Amino acid sequence: MTPVQYAILVALLVGFGFLEYALGRAQRFKANTADNILDLLGFALLAGFTQPFILWLSMLIGRHAAPHYENALAQLPWYAMVGLLLVGDDMLQYWWHRASHSPLLWPLHRAHHSAHYMSARIIYRNNFFYYLAMPAIWMSGALVFLGLRDVYLIYIVIKLAVITGAHSDVRWDEPLYRSRALRPVMWVVQRTISTPATHFAHHAMSKDDGIGYYTGNFGNLLFFWDVLYGTAHITQRYPAKVGLRDDELFGHEKWWVELFYPVFRSRRVHSALIPGGLPYDETADATRLRSGAQ
Repeated sequence: MTPVQYAILVALLVGFGFLEYALGRAQRFKANTADNILDLLGFALLAGFTQPFILWLSMLIGRHAAPHYENALAQLPWYAMVGLLLVGDDMLQYWWHRASHSPLLWPLHRAHHSAHYMSARIIYRNNFFYYLAMPAIWMSGALVFLGLRDVYLIYIVIKLAVITGAHSDVRWDEPLYRSRALRPVMWVVQRTISTPATHFAHHAMSKDDGIGYYTGNFGNLLFFWDVLYGTAHITQRYPAKVGLRDDELFGHEKWWVELFYPVFRSRRVHSALIPGGLPYDETADATRLRSGAQ
């Protein structure tokens, strides 16, 4: 990121954070010390190391392995570059995010869902290796090498604005759903980009209320990928609770385990952060308990 992009990102976080406090939403966070560390370190590691490192290394590899391809796509029209970024970055991130809800990759994404509140501050709350291994960032590095740098700088700012707004408890979309005049507009908007209602559903603790849908709504910038690939769940409502049920039942994982697994591993009962551990499945666990009681 350039200094301007960092300034815009900080302005987005501060701006949404200020609104969360001004609207009284921050009173619901009840973030503890571990939450504060995960939110802060997750942001610092991605913005200060992982993304710049990947972009730098992609440029270095390109210049050594295929120097004649540097800026090879620089003459494309801007809309073609945007299309390449939407597919090569945003759609690829959709599939990475979707794959990260499988038992194999869940340990790298779990920290993002262990937050028991929604806020702009959690947008980069993930395991360190989640972003280091994210194919979309590496593809973005390749596209920047091929000549999409200037368009990428604008694209990533727009994407950050949408993602920050989708995580923030400001819930900017809520009053718009109540406007009859805006219903056609919001029908399109909520099927195009990620909104608080659709993304909050993804962070829900349960699906029992018909609102929560943590097995879908994986989109980052574009929610359209969920519509296209059949993982969309749209209700225009917000789940009562977000976070992870197993944290409520067995206690929260240590922040350093969530952030740096598999370097550190959990000692908690029933944990996905141990070799061979599985994500907690409340339905499957209840079924096992009923079977044992019969």
